[in-house]
Amino acid sequence: MKRHSLGLLAIAATFAIAGCHSFKKENIQPPTPLPDHFKPTVQVEKLWSNSVGEGAGDSGARLRPTVVDGVLYADSTDGKLVAMDAVSGKKLWSKSSKTHGWFGWGDKKRPDAFYAGGPAVSGDLLAVGTLDGHVYGINAKDGSPRWDATLNSEVLASPLIDGGLVLVRTQDGRVYGLDAGTGERRWVYDQGSVPLLSLRGNGALLAANGVVFFGTDDGKLVALREDNGEKLWEQKLSTGEGRTDIERLNDADNGILLDGTTLYGSAYHGNLVAIDGPSGRPLWAHQFSTTDGLAVNGNAIFAVNDESQVWAFDKNSGSDIWKNDALKYRWVTGPAVQGNYVVVGDLEGYVHWLQTGDGALAATKRLSRKAIRAQPLVVGDIVYVEDVEGRIGAYRLSAR
Repeated sequence: MKRHSLGLLAIAATFAIAGCHSFKKENIQPPTPLPDHFKPTVQVEKLWSNSVGEGAGDSGARLRPTVVDGVLYADSTDGKLVAMDAVSGKKLWSKSSKTHGWFGWGDKKRPDAFYAGGPAVSGDLLAVGTLDGHVYGINAKDGSPRWDATLNSEVLASPLIDGGLVLVRTQDGRVYGLDAGTGERRWVYDQGSVPLLSLRGNGALLAANGVVFFGTDDGKLVALREDNGEKLWEQKLSTGEGRTDIERLNDADNGILLDGTTLYGSAYHGNLVAIDGPSGRPLWAHQFSTTDGLAVNGNAIFAVNDESQVWAFDKNSGSDIWKNDALKYRWVTGPAVQGNYVVVGDLEGYVHWLQTGDGALAATKRLSRKAIRAQPLVVGDIVYVEDVEGRIGAYRLSAR
């Protein structure tokens, strides 16, 4: 697929026009400098770091590892798939599509499995999608193959394994339900068409109580029946109004949260919204533009706007609690919550911890000199962060 760069877009995402994708972000505003003599208020211990192939590279994918039963699984767009001990970082097994013919040609110079989106694991099944529209079912214990399925477009979001199905969304606006045992297609939902201009990438699907939830490229939050893909309801998160094509961008596929029975979603040039999950009834909306996922903790929702400012909102009313400007234009990732701290990565490879109570910067560590684009992953008391070249770091908060 031919790839094009769209310059002079001061947003923390890249664009797709008529199926042709951009992978570079150029800032109009320079990143806010970090404090010269910053004194952390919390101690952060780096447990380990390790690499997975070439990571996302220039694909535009936001590769993120997953952790299940003490094992971290990660992939890369150059065909690497690894399992590591989540506490020590020691590799348990590693597979490469460059040397395994079941992926395709088996030619070391022409790998077929350009993994993207990060793997999903449930029990002993690992499912992972690719840039060329495949989904592979793999034995999570040793990386051996089980099945493969061919879809119509790129798979940039991590699949979801639930209820005997592998649920997958593709870049062309479709959602698939695949049999978890065989990879056979059970159903497909097609939103019809995606906008001519849209942000590259998709947020992960969410499944609960037999319903699949996701945001769309045209500013909607949609609920499907998990057993057959039938649409139950949809709600508009963004109207896509504006004078220019850029101003009318209204993607809502950043990823959504479920807290109790309340869904929280967001859109670029749209709103942060709370919706009653069973009925699809809106509860509140707050004007807010973002290209990243959300995090929830206690009574607060955390989000990053399109100028890379970190915000906290009251989850019951949508009213803002605090805003942090210290990381403005550093194009930080979506937030994660580790204890009493919000964690984000930035375009220069730094990881930052902010206090959940008031948003004050509490600590900063540097993973690498490469951009971090994927939302950090918190499991237990450890946060995992991955940069665009596949460097993964594990951090734990330490007592002072």
